[in-house]
Amino acid sequence: MDLQQKANILRALCLIATSEASSGHPTSCLSAADVSTVLFDKYFKYDINNPDNVNNDRFILSKGHAAPLLYSVFALAGGLKREKLLTLRKFKSDLEGHPTPRFKYYEASTGSLGQGLSIGAGMALVAKKDKLTYKTYVLLGDGEIAEGQIYEAGNFSSLQNLDNLIAIIDVNSLGQTGKTAFEYNLGHYEKIFSSLGFITQVIDGHNFQEIEQAFDESINNKSGKPFVIIAKTVKGKGVSFLEDREDFHGKAVPKEDLNLALSELGVSEDIIHDKTVLFTFKYPQSTEQKIQNRFAADAVFSQKEEMATREALGFALLELGKRDNSIFVFDGDVANSTYTDKFKKEFPDRFIECFIAEQNMVSAACGVSARGKTPFVATFGAFLTRAFDQIRMAKISGANIKFVGSHAGVSIGEDGPSQMALEDIAMFQTIPDSVILQPCDAVSAFKLTFELVNHKGISYLRTLRPKTNNIYKNDEDFEIGGSKILRQSEKDELVVVASGITVFEALKSYDSLISKNINICVIDAYSIKPLDKKSILACLDKSKRKIIVTVEDHDISGGLGDAVLSAISETGLSISSHPEFISGSQEIPKQVRNDEKCRCSIKVIKLGIDKMPYSGDKESLLNEFGISSSKIEEKVKNLIK
Repeated sequence: MDLQQKANILRALCLIATSEASSGHPTSCLSAADVSTVLFDKYFKYDINNPDNVNNDRFILSKGHAAPLLYSVFALAGGLKREKLLTLRKFKSDLEGHPTPRFKYYEASTGSLGQGLSIGAGMALVAKKDKLTYKTYVLLGDGEIAEGQIYEAGNFSSLQNLDNLIAIIDVNSLGQTGKTAFEYNLGHYEKIFSSLGFITQVIDGHNFQEIEQAFDESINNKSGKPFVIIAKTVKGKGVSFLEDREDFHGKAVPKEDLNLALSELGVSEDIIHDKTVLFTFKYPQSTEQKIQNRFAADAVFSQKEEMATREALGFALLELGKRDNSIFVFDGDVANSTYTDKFKKEFPDRFIECFIAEQNMVSAACGVSARGKTPFVATFGAFLTRAFDQIRMAKISGANIKFVGSHAGVSIGEDGPSQMALEDIAMFQTIPDSVILQPCDAVSAFKLTFELVNHKGISYLRTLRPKTNNIYKNDEDFEIGGSKILRQSEKDELVVVASGITVFEALKSYDSLISKNINICVIDAYSIKPLDKKSILACLDKSKRKIIVTVEDHDISGGLGDAVLSAISETGLSISSHPEFISGSQEIPKQVRNDEKCRCSIKVIKLGIDKMPYSGDKESLLNEFGISSSKIEEKVKNLIK
């Protein structure tokens, strides 16, 4: 069977699947079918029986809306029955509208355009570092070249000498609502990528000879430069009534027109039941991947020495780097502020400088994570917010990324509001199953960094700019989901829950209040997500006033205070005076829940940043925004009058 016939069968499967789903983007698949056919028929190395083979070539569909193309390729390679394509976009099908790793032959989520080249660059980077032979192919749409992240990824790929990265741009000149920014100006695409350090090759994306020639050159590229194939194509190619239509993006061919479209391709609808394997992938080399062990942290910090938690992070990463060669550190040109420069000095080959390009940094780390590494992404917490979409997509990809945000809150002082991370906790709170940790001293920061490595998934460690005392001894244990009760008595009026810098403010307020015969419970909620609800509620149960005061150097919305509020609302523990109540239990007898006489009023008072901050010294700012020790003391006194 010749390449044209195979390409038309690939097109047919995309049309049948999207028509069955009554939705999708068939014309975006059709334009890239010829390039894809040549790639997968002649060049792609992949063990279809072992998707985890570390030397499998990688394929990233950056134009994720063309997902049926991806699924159909692997159906034609024997990875799934063709009939399964009829489940496209159906409830719980792994053939989703845009691809995710639920499809076992795919490693990253795409569809939020502009991110695929960064992900592919991360994968290609691992091959370079580990001296693996696989190539990484990234299929881009021409519309997404307008995204700024493309330029970040291009610079990164060149600076990292990724000549094992091959990008293909499907230039069909049509976006969702009309012409793309550069239409068929192929020379403009060539100038863009040439200026970014790529070797460029412009081809007719429907001429098989030109396609093969371009792939031959790309896979034999040893120049140290990444390669891009700029393919001029026709959207909807192969079906006359779909070709070059501006009004058919994201529309399936109606079932009554499907047979007409298939007849133009020279196939029938029965092709969906054919079991013939058309793409026989070349077999890659096989290399075993090491499984990393869990690590215990041994802190060695002086109780008398002041140290910022960001510096303790640097020591922890240095120690982790010695024990685990899968640890990578990604930096956004702030290594001397985050103290990741310690890791850089010792392990330069695993320190990845991304410069001031946070979106690419996150997506490249996603690609590195997909290849079994453990990336730490470290920058100012405020700057991570510009990469929220990339963090969101990394979660959908199932990435194992450890985010570190330094310079948290107004306590950074004179640098002013543009540098203050105030929304970062709220951002990570919205990521499903994420972990958020905010240590207050060097010991807890060091040990919790190790805990992040033992945890798999998206996690966030929030570190401080100012130095703090060490309130914990080196043998203190910390765990994700835990907290520390720092002060407690049988006479506590209420509970103060703090995190990070506000732990020290809460302790100072305790010292002042106890001198006035006022007792309060103080909790260090270093694990904000998951929150130690049981300990907080148990302390609340023992307090006289049934009041919790949360104190945080973060916006008053979406942070620690709201996490505590959620804990209270979920458990319904407003009945702790009832004799049948068991502290910390979430199972409350129905008769107790309905007994209004047994209910007592619980208050959660949130102290946090509730207006726009500005430059100043740390002490003045903490006081101005109501989270200093004196403000906590004042609030407590007012509450117990």
